[in-house]
Amino acid sequence: MTAEISFAGQVAIVTGAGSGLGREHALALARRGVRVAVNDLAPAEGGAETLALITAEGGEGMLAPADVADAAQVERMIGAVQDRWGRIDILINNAGLLRDKSFAKMEMADFERVVSVHLTGAALCCKAVWPIMQAQGYGRIVMTTSVSGLFGNFGQANYGAAKAGVIGLMNVLSIEGRKHNIRVNALAPTAMTAMTDGLIDQEAAALLDPAGVSPGVLFLSSPEAPGGVILGAGAGAFSLIRIQETAGKWLPPEARTPEGIRDHFDEIAEPRGQAALGSAFDQTDKFIRLAKAGLQER
Repeated sequence: MTAEISFAGQVAIVTGAGSGLGREHALALARRGVRVAVNDLAPAEGGAETLALITAEGGEGMLAPADVADAAQVERMIGAVQDRWGRIDILINNAGLLRDKSFAKMEMADFERVVSVHLTGAALCCKAVWPIMQAQGYGRIVMTTSVSGLFGNFGQANYGAAKAGVIGLMNVLSIEGRKHNIRVNALAPTAMTAMTDGLIDQEAAALLDPAGVSPGVLFLSSPEAPGGVILGAGAGAFSLIRIQETAGKWLPPEARTPEGIRDHFDEIAEPRGQAALGSAFDQTDKFIRLAKAGLQER
């Protein structure tokens, strides 16, 4: 029998917890004894329902109303949670919305609103909890990304751009948080929620219960969490999504032309030796090594 992960004494904020994935994440954390701040844009509706479910199961929670895209509201929310429980151990950035339309037909106002909630909202919430987690010497942050941002999806330029941006934010915060024991990861979920209603057929929808995703959130927000990973989750299946770079090909000065890149493209794209980079400087170091080796061979 494996040892159970302990969340003893911890406090979590789950954004967008009034329904769907956010509600399931909040309930799953509460069942592990975590005190949960339920964030929702309409706290008297979905947020109150989630809180009632938590308390009905013997958990402890509070409503934490805020538009995550509004810095002042986020600061007030974080302050209220800190005043209530004295600490914040876990932040689940789940809040989101869809305004799908092909890019040619999309209004930029819809582009900006989606980015403001998914990306700027996540950044504002991280910024507000960061000094608290630094002072504690402990914190766990889970971003919510999407394969729409990682691999693309028709009609979701706004959503895809925001969700790809979340990965950039996660990567940097994961590096900056290490010395403070703040681990930052991302979840790429697939589930049947109000956001996906009508986009998934009934047979598939029956398999895509949001509750099947939440164990991934618990792992990524636990004391045993890794750092800087993207965990795929859906229908009870879990995967690790990696961004990798090929080993690369050094070109001599005479070949550094569009035609030279064309002629060597198969070598540039060769997958053998590809690897994930630990930081932006890893690419710089690799290119310098390729250049030195190439010059020595001339």
